[in-house]
Amino acid sequence: MTQVARPSNPESRGAESRGLAARVSLGRIFTPPSNEFMLIASTAVLLTVFGLIMVISATSATESGVMDTALKQGMFAVVGLPLMFLVSRLPISFLKKLAWPALIGATAMQLLVFTPLGIEDAGNRNWIRIAGFTMQPSEFLKLALALWIAYVLLRKRTRLAIWHHVFIPVIPVSVLAIGSVIAGNDLGTAMVLVLILLGCLFFSGVKLRLFILPVLLGIVGVIALAVVSPDRMRRITAVCSDMSNYEHDCYQSIHAVWGMANGGIFGLGLGNSQEKYGWLPAAANDFIFAIVGEELGLIGCVVVLALFTFFAVGAFHVMRKTGDPFIRIATGGITVWILGQALINIGVVIGVFPVMGVPLPFMSQGGTALLAVLLACGVLLAFARTIPQPERGKVSR
Repeated sequence: MTQVARPSNPESRGAESRGLAARVSLGRIFTPPSNEFMLIASTAVLLTVFGLIMVISATSATESGVMDTALKQGMFAVVGLPLMFLVSRLPISFLKKLAWPALIGATAMQLLVFTPLGIEDAGNRNWIRIAGFTMQPSEFLKLALALWIAYVLLRKRTRLAIWHHVFIPVIPVSVLAIGSVIAGNDLGTAMVLVLILLGCLFFSGVKLRLFILPVLLGIVGVIALAVVSPDRMRRITAVCSDMSNYEHDCYQSIHAVWGMANGGIFGLGLGNSQEKYGWLPAAANDFIFAIVGEELGLIGCVVVLALFTFFAVGAFHVMRKTGDPFIRIATGGITVWILGQALINIGVVIGVFPVMGVPLPFMSQGGTALLAVLLACGVLLAFARTIPQPERGKVSR
């Protein structure tokens, strides 16, 4: 006897599809993170904790006391680390939609430094004070610029061989954003923003002849800004190899080298720095690496460099494995920002570069800088979640 199959119930099919979607979503939540995710997240957490310990040690000799600094820096670390993992859950489509609003908002915040909310320190007008809190808007501008350039170049990915599609609107808008920082006389942050622009263009895959022009423009711009400012020119041309300029532009540089030399291989011990007692005014900020070298010695410096190296390995693996141009370009810009800024800071401490006022990412004192870097790491972690995992070998029967 022939049996006729009953037509399936639409409601039951809908329930099954919803149940399958729920199981898939639940499975994604409990999917183990990629190796790149673990590498970036672990190095970010370790550098943040390491930096907090060193800031507490470097400020233990200040008049404000260690507890005040510990509470402020620790507060931003406590807020920033969970926020980093929260950002890592954002979908890539949302980050793409966020590119334009983030750049507009960050630029608007940067322009607030020229209002009565702005604060000037040592000739740089790059901070604002709101409700008793001091923040540096240019730190958030770094992340916003990387996301925006990646989104624009993604939209133009089929026309990157044509020069005006590469440069417009990327170059004019970037110049305006960087110009808002230069107007506050912060050349160090402006140089980092130029590095982000060049990093995004490089990892977008534009032709070398199109990449050379922005590099030359950036070099010419930095030289021009240095020449027109007698203060910058004096610091750049200062010779710190002898004691002739000890009491002026080379004071901190010389004491930073002395501190690291005094630390030797094993260091003087955590909290036993001598330079932090008034000899190194920016011990917790731009010269935190000198305190690491003095208290923890060459071993401590190698550990810091190794952590940044592991961070770079994880980020470059994300760029290598992804098939999304937006992820590759944004990751390139953020990686060049963090690593480039770290190299500049360490180069200043060991006397390779002149003093530029660039903090060491994750480690230097400054809540805004720490929060911005942790947000950028959250974006990298969101990118790392999209990396396909290698299939496990099938067990032969």
